[in-house]
Parts: sequence; structure tokens; C-alpha cells
Amino acid sequence: MSSGGKPEKVSVQEAMARRRKGEFVRSATAFHDYVTANGSSGFKAEANRYHLYVSLACPWAHRTLIVRKLKGLENAISTTVVDWYMARPQGWNFTDQKPKCTKDPVFNAKYLSEIYYNSVPDYRGGYTVPVLFDKKTKVIVNNESSEIIRMLNTEFNAFCKTEDQKKLNLYPEHLKSEIDEVNDWVYPYINNGVYRCGFASTQEAYNAAVKPLFEHLDKVEDILSMTRYLTGNQLTEADIRLFTTLVRFDTVYVGHFKCNIKRIIDYPNIWGFVRDIYQTDGIAATCDQEHIQKHYQQSHPSVNPSGIVAIGPDIDFKAPHDRKKFSK
Repeated sequence: MSSGGKPEKVSVQEAMARRRKGEFVRSATAFHDYVTANGSSGFKAEANRYHLYVSLACPWAHRTLIVRKLKGLENAISTTVVDWYMARPQGWNFTDQKPKCTKDPVFNAKYLSEIYYNSVPDYRGGYTVPVLFDKKTKVIVNNESSEIIRMLNTEFNAFCKTEDQKKLNLYPEHLKSEIDEVNDWVYPYINNGVYRCGFASTQEAYNAAVKPLFEHLDKVEDILSMTRYLTGNQLTEADIRLFTTLVRFDTVYVGHFKCNIKRIIDYPNIWGFVRDIYQTDGIAATCDQEHIQKHYQQSHPSVNPSGIVAIGPDIDFKAPHDRKKFSK
């Protein structure tokens, strides 16, 4: 699908050996330039200069949409939503014939790959979302979601709609070490763990992925039995990074990716946490189960050859929760 985790660093030889065993090994992202408020990086934060290419189906792209929303940057950073169906080998394409999808406003491109080639003509990597694009210089700045959300968190504060949004810090100094520690195990075992289950091509590779996935979901359940969020009672990027996987879990990962030892609704504290995040002002508007379910179930013929999209499950993300009890 897409990238943006950060993927583990493995040699080409090791990656090939693991793939021969049936393992899913995520490729590294290629663009890592940085937008800064003062422009010292060569990319100065300016209103209407930067553009996000995203998929509403992709959990990595979803991170950037949530932070953009929470920081009130919708008027400062424009977006283009790709088609939920990702054809192969062409990859993500642009359309205005499906709900919330839009054509490319920069090059009038047909495929996302054209954005990559316009930036780097001899580009040889994957055509992944999200993409943070500089409309002024016509180049890709960054396609690593974990870095993009940090830029949105701090470098565009001059363009936030309200003072509260400007003050919001999802990676505060006093919690950085705890956030990094959580991210270090949530990414490989949960965020990427569901993909390692779903795209495993041998029983051995699947077994090696699914067991630690649920061991770490159990760990999350324990943490959330004591605190409202993953690092205490303050919402941070660690919560957002986990949420984008959890909100897709019961609708696609349980069935489509065979992550079915438990459902998220079977974890009382995690399920309450998901509803808490979902009901945070603005976040529900970034979630689109139609895009999510149709993308996964139509775009992965190796997993679902028929392309039939399941009707269910019917999950009420708006149901009441009691997570605020930890903030008292």
C-alpha cells in the first residue's frame, strides 16, 4: 500500500531473504527534506505554498490529515485525495468521479507517480502517500508521515486558526522520550504488524507476525487501563499514530488481513480509547470507512481475488465512552 512508518533498516540481501520466507518487508521512504518556520532548511513555512497528496484509506496519510485538522491548517495547506482503488502496476490515480476524490491541481496528472517523476525524473522508488509537495519549487519535500506530522505540529504555527491550535503540541518536550519509546514498539508490532500479517505468503511468516501483534495490543490495553492516553493524560502523536491503525482494525484488518484473534471492540480500554480519539473535535471528519474498506478489499487481489467488499461490520464510533475519568 503506502509507506511512512519509519520502516526498519535492513540490507537488500536481508530483505530479499525475508521475502523468500513469505515475510512482508516495507520499503523505506525516499524524501526527507524539512519545512521550517524560519526557512533555514531551504523550505520556509508559508500559507498556500505546500500541498498534501493523501489517501483517505491509508493509515500513514491519515496521520497527516488528523494533525493538519487539529492544528487548524486546512486553509494553509491544501490537499488532494486519490482514488480509493489502487491499480497495479500504475499505483494511486486521481479522479473526481468518486466521493471526496479530487483531480491533481498542480500538474493535472493522472497518476501519483507523475508527481514523483516531475520532482525527480529518474526516480526509482515507490509512489506512496502521503506526499508533502512544494508548489513554489515544484518538488516533493517529504513522503515520510512520521516526519510530516512533526512539521505540521511545530513549523506552521503562524498559520493556525486559533491560539489554542497554535499552543497545541503533540510532541511536547517533557514527553518526548516516552512518546519515542511507545512509537518504537507500536510501529513494528501494530502499525506495520497488521501488514505483516495480511501480506504474509507463508504460514510461518503469518504466525511470526500475528502473535506479537496481539501481545502488543494486550500491552496497549494494560496501559489504557491506567491512563487516558498512551503517555499519560495528554493527547500526543503516539495516540494519533496508533489510532489510525485501530480505526481500521475491525473493519478491514480482522477479516481482510486475518488479524482475528480478537477485535478492537473486545478490548474495553482500547475500544473506549478509539471512541475518545474519534470523538475529539475534527477527527471524525478525517475518517472515511467507505474509502478504507473499498481500497483494501478491491486493491489487494493477492488477498481478496474476487474484489468483493464486505458490507459489515456495523461499528458505532460515536457511542459514549468513559475515558475522561482519567483526566479528573
